[in-house]
Amino acid sequence: MKALFILLLAQLCSASLVPEREKDPEYWRRQAQETLRNALRLQRLNQNVAKNLILFLGDGMGVSTVTAARILKGQLHGQGEESLLEMDKFPFVALAKTYNTNAQVPDSAGTATAYLCGVKANEGTLGVSAGVTRDRCNTTKGQEVTSILRWAKEAGKAVGIVTTTRVTHATPSAAYAHSANRDWYSDGEMPPDALEGGCKDIARQLVENIPEIEVILGGGRKYMYPKNVSDVEYPHEEKQRGTRLDGRNLVQAWREAKPRGKVAEYVWHRRGLLALNLSRVDFLLGDEIPIPTGMWNPAGQEEGRAGIVRLLSNLPGSSGGRIDHGHHEGKAKQALHEAVELDRAIGLATRLTSTQDTLSVVTADHSHVFTFGGYTPRGNPIFGLAPMQSDVDRKPFTSILYGNGPGYKIVAGERENVSAVDFAHANYQAQSAVPLRQETHGGEDVAVFARGPMAHLLHGVHEQNYIPHAMAYAACIGSNRGHCNAAARPATPLLLPFLGLLLLLC
Repeated sequence: MKALFILLLAQLCSASLVPEREKDPEYWRRQAQETLRNALRLQRLNQNVAKNLILFLGDGMGVSTVTAARILKGQLHGQGEESLLEMDKFPFVALAKTYNTNAQVPDSAGTATAYLCGVKANEGTLGVSAGVTRDRCNTTKGQEVTSILRWAKEAGKAVGIVTTTRVTHATPSAAYAHSANRDWYSDGEMPPDALEGGCKDIARQLVENIPEIEVILGGGRKYMYPKNVSDVEYPHEEKQRGTRLDGRNLVQAWREAKPRGKVAEYVWHRRGLLALNLSRVDFLLGDEIPIPTGMWNPAGQEEGRAGIVRLLSNLPGSSGGRIDHGHHEGKAKQALHEAVELDRAIGLATRLTSTQDTLSVVTADHSHVFTFGGYTPRGNPIFGLAPMQSDVDRKPFTSILYGNGPGYKIVAGERENVSAVDFAHANYQAQSAVPLRQETHGGEDVAVFARGPMAHLLHGVHEQNYIPHAMAYAACIGSNRGHCNAAARPATPLLLPFLGLLLLLC
């Protein structure tokens, strides 16, 4: 009865959902003409050297997720389908082909190697070429490939990694690690033959491979402490205890690796971060922290380490990687709210930077088998029902569905009747066509949004590994510097590869 009432209400109200202004054809003509004028202005290409690079990576944020997140954002603010995400306002948009060298539908490690290191790789491998076989430590030597973060560091730039997932997880770790297996977080997760073969775990590589990363914010501290060492925040939870077999405290090792006279701060809760005088911090390692807002004064516009710390610390910290987690669990509500949070971070960074000197790129590593449809009327709640019942089993269905995943449920031999459950709940698992404990990635292209110097280089359909090459060209780092000259090159440019907040893993 509840479902029938909702369906009738949707049908009765659909005629009134068209805003009055949209009934006037001149509204659409004016809108198109304004868009045309804006497009014509883009003929004046911004060919400045990028002083700053920001990469926003929404893990699992496929095109269907972007569209649904746009509608959700609009509905949260009394609007709807006509609303705009911050990334929608970027003038240049491309598509990236996400396949791994050995996989039609990719994982987050092979894709991270592509968009960070500029080289496509095998599924499950990090920061190495396709000559490396997953799990085979002895195939790694000589196959390491470097990332745009290293290219920037070698050019004397300040760099930062921010993620809402473990900093050792697949998406962020391709920025600094080389591994035949994305799951080798600490030596406690590595097989004996890999340890005997001299391969290093990912947490150790975070500390040793590029020791002067100015800002690292992310989770996963248990991989940095000796086995069975109690966690500082959750001392009684066994699953939070340290996992390292070598007995090393990598937080201490991180501090000791810093040059004499430099201030290196490690914080593991929000209070500690808020208490820091960031103008006096040279290196920051933050773990499991909700990143607070309001910590950066744009009037200062400082360059160097303090500036990057302030900018990164100002971004909201509940976005990026958890998009992927929500989809894998079939919890679309969680995934889409995370995408909206990522977009909020993009808007904040946009307000704090200039298109004259900052190239911002927003993309995803891969998509998911997430969809929404069912001929829903304008204004239909994004987490609501389609305005019809199935003409096969005569039951209602939600607009949002998954191709596979944990939402597959059979009750009394039939598809579950969603009118009997709270399908708007945050933990509701949308129905799927195929039962799986975890929903899978999708194989389609992902969008690439670009704004700032040389943003026009991201256009059309590209291989995913093209992205860091275009960004490096814009900033005059890496291998393509022939177009740069001393007059155009900024004296102390910054690189902010924004993996996570904004950088999330699968």
